[in-house]
Amino acid sequence: MNEIPPSAARALRAAVVTASDKASVGLREDASGPTLVELLRQLGADVGAAKVVPDEQPQMEELLASLADSGEIDLVLTTGGTGLAPRDRTPEATLAVADMLVPGFAEAMRAASFAVTPHAMLSRAVAVVRKRTLIINMPGSPKACREHFTVIAPALKHAVETLRGEAYECASPAILDAAAGGDCLKQPV
Repeated sequence: MNEIPPSAARALRAAVVTASDKASVGLREDASGPTLVELLRQLGADVGAAKVVPDEQPQMEELLASLADSGEIDLVLTTGGTGLAPRDRTPEATLAVADMLVPGFAEAMRAASFAVTPHAMLSRAVAVVRKRTLIINMPGSPKACREHFTVIAPALKHAVETLRGEAYECASPAILDAAAGGDCLKQPV
C-alpha cells in the first residue's frame, strides 16, 4: 500500500505579477495576469489575486523579494516587460533578486515560440529561484502566456516539490524503490 505523504498533497502556492505602466494606472486592462491565474488554478494551484506594478525595476524587485521571502509562495509568474522596449525591466528585476538561475524554463519557452515566430529571439525572459520560490518571466500577451504555460506546466510540480525538499532530484520514488545503490538514492533533495 503506497500512501501519499501529507506534504505531497499540498497545493502549489502561486502568485502572478503583471509589469505594465498602463495597467498599473488603469489606462489598460490587465488581460495577461488573469489569464495566468486561470491557467494556474486549472493546474490545481492555490493562487492569490494578480498584482499589477509599473515597469519600475526597484518596485518589481521589492515585490518579487517580498513574495519569495514570505515563505508562503512556491511559484511566481510574471507577465510583461521582457522585450526590448526601454522600460522593459522585468528580467533585470528578476535577476537582481535571484539566488540561482533556472535557464531551462526560458530556453524551452523560446524554443517552442520560435517554431511559431522568429520574434521569439527578442524575448529576454528568465527563470530563477529565490530561497524556495521559483520565479518565471512570461510574455505580456494572453495568447503567448497560454502558449508558454503549456510548455512549462509539465515541469512545475516537480520543480516546486524539489524546492520544498519533497522530490528526488535523480529519479522518481518508483525508480528509487526499484534501484539498488547510488548516492542519491533515498536521499530527498
